[in-house]
Amino acid sequence: MAFTPLHDRVLVRRVESDEKTAGGLIIPESAKEKPAEGLVVAVGAGAKDDDGDRIAMDVKEGDKILFGKWSGTEVTIDGEELLIMKESDIMGIIA
Repeated sequence: MAFTPLHDRVLVRRVESDEKTAGGLIIPESAKEKPAEGLVVAVGAGAKDDDGDRIAMDVKEGDKILFGKWSGTEVTIDGEELLIMKESDIMGIIA
């Protein structure tokens, strides 16, 4: 199914974190936090300003992003767990 977010919303696939710490300790599933990094899967056309002009989106498909811990709404599309969030919930693009 093709899905396109509306306005200034972004569809994001979480990027899983490492299984080990820098010191080599293995992190059990129960102790892991949900990752706050993701890949942009799809973006909306952008919000409109007061004059009705489109405000261009700063992110695009394929960008690796960092977002807030509690950002977005979890959805399942084609059996895959994804997040939908507003562009303003994104803190930055990881180069």
